[in-house]
Amino acid sequence: MVEYYISSIAKYTYADDKFYKNGIPLLDENGDDINEILFKRFIKKETANFIHQNYSNIIVLIGAGASVLCRNNAIDKRFGKTVAMLADLINTELKQNSQYYSLQELSNFCKYTIPVEIAGDDEELKLNPAFNLEDFLSDLLSFEKYVSSSDYDKYVLSKNKILELIVSNTSYEYDNSCLKHSAFINTVSHLVRTPSKLTMVTTNYDTLIEDAADSIEYTVIDGFTFTHRPHFDSDMFEWNLVKDIANIKTREMEYKKNIINLLKLHGSLTWERSEKGILRKEKCEVRKPIMIFPSSNKYMQSYQEPYFELFTKFQELLKRPNTLLITTGFSFADNHISQMIIQAILHNKSLATLISDFNITQENANWIKLEELMEHNYQIAFLKATMNSDLTDYLGEYYDD
Repeated sequence: MVEYYISSIAKYTYADDKFYKNGIPLLDENGDDINEILFKRFIKKETANFIHQNYSNIIVLIGAGASVLCRNNAIDKRFGKTVAMLADLINTELKQNSQYYSLQELSNFCKYTIPVEIAGDDEELKLNPAFNLEDFLSDLLSFEKYVSSSDYDKYVLSKNKILELIVSNTSYEYDNSCLKHSAFINTVSHLVRTPSKLTMVTTNYDTLIEDAADSIEYTVIDGFTFTHRPHFDSDMFEWNLVKDIANIKTREMEYKKNIINLLKLHGSLTWERSEKGILRKEKCEVRKPIMIFPSSNKYMQSYQEPYFELFTKFQELLKRPNTLLITTGFSFADNHISQMIIQAILHNKSLATLISDFNITQENANWIKLEELMEHNYQIAFLKATMNSDLTDYLGEYYDD
C-alpha cells in the first residue's frame, strides 16, 4: 500500500490497482474505479482545503530532498545528493587514493562501531545501509585531538578531503528546464497577503533558491545588506520595500511584490568570514564557505553567528499566530530543527503543518511523533510529493468543475 495524503480526517492510498479514501475504494459516477488523474484531483482538493485558510504567516522549510531530481526512477546525479549518496561517494574517493585513510580506517581510529561496507548479494562490497555519515563525522571531528603525531597529518588530510567532497557535491547550478524551484516559489508566494512576506527556510548550502528567485525577478532578503559588499545583518529580515503613492492627503504606500525572506540555517556556499564580519560573495570567490557540516553534534554549532540569529528568527516565526508551515524534502531526522517544530506545534494552536516528501511513511522518532500529534487532531497533514515532481501542482489554486 502506498500512502499519498494523510490527515486527521482523510487518508488517501493506492493498493492492488485501486485508489482508496479511508479504506473505501474511490469510484467514478458510473461506479467504476477512478483513474490516477481523478485520484490526484481529490488529493489536490484536500490540500487546497488545508492550505487556503488566509494565513497571516507562511513558512516553507526546504531540506536536502528538495534538491534531488528523479528521472526514470533514478536520481539525476547532476543535482541533489542524499546523505547516503555522499557517504558512498566519499568512501569510493578515499579508497582510490593512498594518501588518504579509507573511511573504514578512519572509523577504526575514532571507534565508530558500524562497519562502513558489507557484502552484497553478489558478494561485492557495498556501503553499509546502517553506516550513518552524520554520526561518523561527529566521532571523526571529536577524535582529532587524540590522534597520535605519527598519524595526525594523514588523518587531517583525510578529514579535509571529506569536507571538500561535501562542499563540491552540494554545489549545483540551477536549471529551469528540469528543476521546479521557480514555479514553486511563484505558487506559494501567491498564498501570502501583503505586507507579509513568504519565508523560505533551508538546511541546504546550495544557491538553487536564490538562482530560481532571480530567474523570475523575485527579490531575496537573506539577512545580508544591500551594499556593494553585502555583510550579514539579521535586522534585514524585518524590512520591507515600499514606495510612496502620489497622494498628499492619504500618504499611502505600496509594498513591492515578489519579495521573499530566505533563512539558510546551515550556512551557504556563498558566505565567508572576514575581518569585517560575515560577507556574501560569488561562489567562485569563496575559499572557506560558512557551513555546518552534517554531524550529530551540529546543533552545538547553531549557537554561533550567524546560525544563532537564523535559528532564533525561525523559532520566532513558528510562534506567530495563524501560521502555515510547509516542509519539502525534510525527513525530520535532524533532531534540533525537528524538536523546534514539534514544540511549536504543541504550543502554537494556530500553527498548521503540511509535510511533503517522496515517502510519507518513515520510521524516525520525530516523524512518528508528528503522526501521533496528527492523530490527536493537531493541524498536521502528510502529502506524497516533491519539489521537482508534483508538489507545485498540488499547492496551486483548486477550481471545482
